[in-house]
Amino acid sequence: MLYQRGKEKTWWYRFHIGGRIIHESSKSTSKTVAREAERARRRDLELKYNKIEKRTLPPRFEQAATAWLEGEKPHLAERTHDIYEVALRCHLIPAMGSWLLCDITGGEIKAYQAKRKAAGASPRTLNKELQVLRQVLKRHKLWANLQGEVKLERESEDIGKALTPDEEAGLLKACASNQLLETAVSIALNTTLRKNEIRLLRWGQIDLFKRILTVGKSKTEGGTGREIPLNPPAYAALIKWVGRFPKAKSEDYVFPSCEGARIDTQNPDASKIDPSWPIKSWRTAWRTALKAFGLNVRFHDLRHTCITKLSEGQASEQTIMAIAGHLSRRMLEHYSHIRMAAKRAALDAIAAAPKQASFGAECNQNRNQLPGDEKVGLASLLN
Repeated sequence: MLYQRGKEKTWWYRFHIGGRIIHESSKSTSKTVAREAERARRRDLELKYNKIEKRTLPPRFEQAATAWLEGEKPHLAERTHDIYEVALRCHLIPAMGSWLLCDITGGEIKAYQAKRKAAGASPRTLNKELQVLRQVLKRHKLWANLQGEVKLERESEDIGKALTPDEEAGLLKACASNQLLETAVSIALNTTLRKNEIRLLRWGQIDLFKRILTVGKSKTEGGTGREIPLNPPAYAALIKWVGRFPKAKSEDYVFPSCEGARIDTQNPDASKIDPSWPIKSWRTAWRTALKAFGLNVRFHDLRHTCITKLSEGQASEQTIMAIAGHLSRRMLEHYSHIRMAAKRAALDAIAAAPKQASFGAECNQNRNQLPGDEKVGLASLLN
């Protein structure tokens, strides 16, 4: 039924469906529009009431993946979002962006895995990419039929490495020409901080008088807000670095955004340095230093190195966990790599034969024995 209401003569429609009365405005003064609105509304409710869905083709992977990442962004950590974005932009979308989601089969995914492994992708990296692909397909209810065909790569449980003292010294020497990188590497080697914890440091988190650094937002709950004393190498690196920023404020980032500023030189372009934003990365400088020294390690291995040195230095588990921000002994074991030199020193320490115990007059002398009591024997000591 159609009828007009109000001073503006707006057309309304009214009908029954499923035992209910639908009474709504067409928002129009045209009876023709109101009649079409009533038919469309009735048809929409009939389809829903009878669970009749309009069949449409699934979208292309690029559209679906972009929409998924945008929807998940508020729920992801910044670092996680960046990892997923790179996986999509650099690998998944170039490989299958133009495909319809329904055309992605188990065989296609296996072929993608083989291609990425041939290109040198690590099992962990490849699994991250498959995790993104799975989430996109699950959003459109297309993963259930594939999960039995797709297998994740087996990841090594111990992929970290602790640098030897020679490697550590050589790396610092290779970083000496870039003060930003040298400072970041010195902090990582002497505080256990992760790369992102260093990158997002603000001057307000560092007390140079008390020599204490307070970690900001961390990967783990136990890592956030932990206080770390600055040892001499870390303190010296920060003192040298802060000299470049005499007007730094507490809210400024320790490693500011400096794209194109050549901040590593003696006369950087100050107009391109923005301390209100953190640096995106020092990847290029890091790779240059590794190539110069001929070393193949990750920046995260510097954290492994620091935790290993703490373990070899006889620090207690509680102390190491408090410094590193670990919540479990299992993670502590994952990061601690007791090096061969430390193992050798520990075994060499027990190799020396202990002195044989003897109760003879010449070797059982009592330190507190008074002069003239040299001949006191075992029997008199026991009585």
